[in-house]
Order: sequence, then structure tokens, then C-alpha cells
Amino acid sequence: MIRLQYFARYREALGSDGEQLDWQDGFATLGALRDHLLARGGAWAVLAERNLMCARNQELCGLDEPLEDGDEVAFFPTVTGG
Repeated sequence: MIRLQYFARYREALGSDGEQLDWQDGFATLGALRDHLLARGGAWAVLAERNLMCARNQELCGLDEPLEDGDEVAFFPTVTGG
């Protein structure tokens, strides 16, 4: 099982702060998982943004990060301040 968390405007766009997905062999990397979510269409296109940030098990990572069953994944937009 993969635990997903969506933060900030991603949470607002998707209408959810997270979900759990059954593990699939196709979830080899965080990018593959994101592609699976993008295939849902509609509001999920928000995860295709260039500035998407992500974390695996509370550690910042890239979309090439390998995934394992039981991981926690978070997607969030770049945070800026002034």
C-alpha cells in the first residue's frame, strides 16, 4: 500500500488531503506513480506542473526516486515567500 498526501493548492484542486493506493508493480518510481495519477484526467493534471515537489517517507526527492510497498509519498507545490 502507498499512502499519498496532497498539500496546499494541490489539496484544494483535488478536493482531498490524501489517499491510500494498493501497491502495484508499475509503481517502480515516484514518477510512475504520478503518471498513474495523471491518467485519472481532469483536476489531476495539476500534478503535471513543472515545479512539483515531492517527498518519499518525509525526505525530499525527485520523480526518479524508487518506491516500495508501504511508502508514504507527498506532493506539494514550490513554496515561495517574501
